[in-house]
Amino acid sequence: MYYLLILAVGLERLVELAVSNSNAAWSLARGGREFGRGHYPTMVILHSGFLIACVAEVWLLHRPFLGWLGWPMLALAGLSQALRWWCVRTLGRRWNTRVIVLRDTPLVQGGPYRWLRHPNYVAVVLEGVALPLVHTAWLTAAVFTLANAALLRVRIRLENSALGYA
Repeated sequence: MYYLLILAVGLERLVELAVSNSNAAWSLARGGREFGRGHYPTMVILHSGFLIACVAEVWLLHRPFLGWLGWPMLALAGLSQALRWWCVRTLGRRWNTRVIVLRDTPLVQGGPYRWLRHPNYVAVVLEGVALPLVHTAWLTAAVFTLANAALLRVRIRLENSALGYA
């Protein structure tokens, strides 16, 4: 069942990419400016590798499912998905996986952005811990969390700088 969960998350990522590509084209057609394109391939590799590592660690190291850990982590992974899609819905056409800013467009202040500046990244961090721990893949959770922290440090600085441009 865990492998099906990872497959479902992988399919969800493909839906995200389709939405992102459509929204990026929409933004660019309206004069949007892309920032920090150089870090994007690293982000794609990290997030793709994360899903592969979730499966590989469980399969190769025979990680067990422990209900006392797995069920709460599954709930947390589900909540992270709900937060992610709340962000997508709140930003609408302005949401995508790249950093594209439309000039003279005010920052979104609704939805989860009412309380957090980068709620989508909160969702990513939560999922990065929870999804592997559904099946005790603690090594994947730890390595992804550290690598993602380094990436988010770059990404959030870039995004904050780009939003200053808007």
